[in-house]
Amino acid sequence: MNTYEEKKSLLLEMIAFSTVEGHLHKKEYEFLFLIANELNIEKGGFNDLFQQELPKLPINNELQRIQHFYKLALLMHSDGTLQIKESIAIKEIGVRMGLNSEAIKRILKKMEKSPKTIISADVLKKIFKEERN
Repeated sequence: MNTYEEKKSLLLEMIAFSTVEGHLHKKEYEFLFLIANELNIEKGGFNDLFQQELPKLPINNELQRIQHFYKLALLMHSDGTLQIKESIAIKEIGVRMGLNSEAIKRILKKMEKSPKTIISADVLKKIFKEERN
């Protein structure tokens, strides 16, 4: 992710997803803020994103789409509860991103079973590769 617009787009999508159940949990805000810091977006700029609409910037690289999906999945689990609306939304987002629906289901199930919902990059790639074949 190179440009400020790409970074901003990622955060906007994460913000939209985190409020799908109608509110933003404190842990979700903290997780989003950590992501903003990693992307070198200052707190003022980060807070301003909550007032902006989601732009449509396509992610062309499959690996970047997988990583983006995984970040959204981590966000979904960051508050320690899994809402039905979140589960439905993340699957729809993944499919709209052009990701394999079976791989999406496998990733989400694996995250639920993982102690801290963490999956290695190699496992992520492997699952998507297996489902592509």
